[in-house]
Amino acid sequence: MDIATKENSPRKTYDYLLIGGGMVAGYAVKGIRKVDKEGLIGIISKDADAPYERPALSKKLWTDPEFTEDQISIGAENDPRTMIELRTTVKAVLPEEHLVKLENGEMIGYKKLLLATGGEPNRIKGPDAEQVIVFRDWSDYRKLRQQSGKNQEVLVVGGSYIGTELAAALVQNNTKVTLIYPDKILNAKRFPKALAKEYEETFQNAGVKLVKEKRATSYSINDDKVELLLDDGSRLTGDTLVIGLGVSPRIQLAKESGLKLIEDGVWTDNKLHSSKTDIWVAGDIASYPDAILGRSRIEHVDHARNSGEVVGSIMAGANVTYEHTPYFYSNVFSISWKAIGKMDPSLEQVIDDVGTGKVVYFVDDQKLVGVLLWNVAIDLDDVRALLKNPPTSSKDLKGALLEKKE
Repeated sequence: MDIATKENSPRKTYDYLLIGGGMVAGYAVKGIRKVDKEGLIGIISKDADAPYERPALSKKLWTDPEFTEDQISIGAENDPRTMIELRTTVKAVLPEEHLVKLENGEMIGYKKLLLATGGEPNRIKGPDAEQVIVFRDWSDYRKLRQQSGKNQEVLVVGGSYIGTELAAALVQNNTKVTLIYPDKILNAKRFPKALAKEYEETFQNAGVKLVKEKRATSYSINDDKVELLLDDGSRLTGDTLVIGLGVSPRIQLAKESGLKLIEDGVWTDNKLHSSKTDIWVAGDIASYPDAILGRSRIEHVDHARNSGEVVGSIMAGANVTYEHTPYFYSNVFSISWKAIGKMDPSLEQVIDDVGTGKVVYFVDDQKLVGVLLWNVAIDLDDVRALLKNPPTSSKDLKGALLEKKE
């Protein structure tokens, strides 16, 4: 194990060192500054940009002409006592020495450390190429903007958040779109069958070509075109390939640092503190005890924002715990949905017509475990309260949630 000596002593020591430059880090700076106005903060990021609001990359920047790129910054770069090192990779964390080793061999010291390494986008086999975008970062958005419009043909692989949102965004911006996904009905593993059909038909009606019950296995570049091979042996050709297959949590650094892992996440207590002294964990990689849902690991923006801000305040000395139960959401075309807890159509469902939308209650072994709001405005705190104290019988769920009054 590396030991701090004169040869590898830190070139700088931070009061707060944040590994990962995503939304968690951006909001952690806000949390720290609520308690400590002067502490020196360092952010080490593989990204090319200071922390920014990631959801806009597949949503608002495509659909709201008045919303521009200069509006997605979180603002960490404007804090005079925050230093951000971009395009920088951490090779190791040495918890006992309170040191971080960079890929170039340099050492950085810390008093308190936050691991917020996020997720690594899943890929398919094929060469690196300008026409292939594994969509995750702001730079990916910029590249896709250049390669869309003008009736260009874009192949989008993946039927979850990124894939569906980008397919919807692109087809509304003068782009021919083919969406490839393995489900028999789009999002059939998330929504009840009737809602999944409505969801899929909305894409069809908007002009998205749907290639379902197929998986992309590899791709190649031929005459500046992308040729995509599917698992049935068929091939699709387009000008650009977008891969939106979700992410895998980046937990290798935590594992090598000796932090306690739990399944595919990094264990934390209710203060988002890890198993090692002076190391906190938040965002995608954190396996934390949710106050309502029990131990959870959540990959979504609401968790990134809230866990980031809370963990920052805790690191700076606030005596609080992480009590927020995050929600999931997406907006495509005329459909807006939000959910808290587990969405699994294999579970018992109670579907309630509320206003012009629907509320879906997911019940597991007579216990309410998830709520989906479909084109209906309901206070999310009411949803959380219901999940925390559900009725004893699922028959009593209908009418349990009402639309917010204007």
